[in-house]
Amino acid sequence: MGSAASASVVVPRNFRLLEELERGEKGIGDGTVSYGMDDGDDIFMRSWTGTIIGPLNSVHEGRIYQLKLFCDKDYPDKPPTVRFHSRINLTCVNPDTGLVEGKKFHMLSNWQREYTMEHILTQLKKEMAATHNRKLVQPPEGTFFGQ
Repeated sequence: MGSAASASVVVPRNFRLLEELERGEKGIGDGTVSYGMDDGDDIFMRSWTGTIIGPLNSVHEGRIYQLKLFCDKDYPDKPPTVRFHSRINLTCVNPDTGLVEGKKFHMLSNWQREYTMEHILTQLKKEMAATHNRKLVQPPEGTFFGQ
């Protein structure tokens, strides 16, 4: 079995999600992005909560954003559904529902199996700091979609 055989190994969904859970619980990078499971008893590991602390030098600075990520049975072959719980004004987020729209968020529209929830949250933080988003007027802090 050479390296060609090992390159084709597909990590089962639950093993992959367990790896992501462990990484999320340890903390990521500078601590401005985190995630974890909503329900530790959910054996299918579908429902997750993510948190992003807004990037410096933007209208998001110091704000804490909560998101919901839903990993269906096709994850990681297909991306999770990502929805902001905290109200936010971003070009890739539906202003009525908080849904991160795949066609407007490159990572979701060009999903690759090796991408993770950490990648999504980190990329959304970068999106907040992008020129076209960094100065957009934001809803009042502490408001949520669905209220």
